[in-house]
Amino acid sequence: MASYFADSSALVKRYVQERGSAWVISLFTPFPHDDVHIVAVTPVEIVAALMRRSRSGTTTEADAAAACSQFLADLPLDYQVVEVMEGIINPAILLVQKYKLRGYDAMQLAAGCQVNAVGISVGQPPLIFVSADKELNAAASGEGLAVADPNAHV
Repeated sequence: MASYFADSSALVKRYVQERGSAWVISLFTPFPHDDVHIVAVTPVEIVAALMRRSRSGTTTEADAAAACSQFLADLPLDYQVVEVMEGIINPAILLVQKYKLRGYDAMQLAAGCQVNAVGISVGQPPLIFVSADKELNAAASGEGLAVADPNAHV
């Protein structure tokens, strides 16, 4: 069983059909599925992304609401949530300075690095950082994480 850290750009593909959706969905099937870690700010980003699609007209309000409801139902069952604490905030600040990342992207990467370090310290294999954001993927790679871009999967 693999361990993944998914940012919102990848995870939203589970709830909206687009390039890479089938690959992201495959992380959750069959049950028991791979471990998927997210940082505590991800639910805000996912719901915002889904509602933004409704406002822009790329999906209906009803479909956006249904996707939000499904995500919120999946949240306690399918995700390992990493709390935001000083051990993530301070490294995120350094990552912003080093890679010129957006704030929440740095939080995603700092949390992914922390989960990876803890896992390795207890003998688990390295996690795979999953993001559809090229800049974030480059930074994750620069921090020594294995990276998977769902957009690379049809």
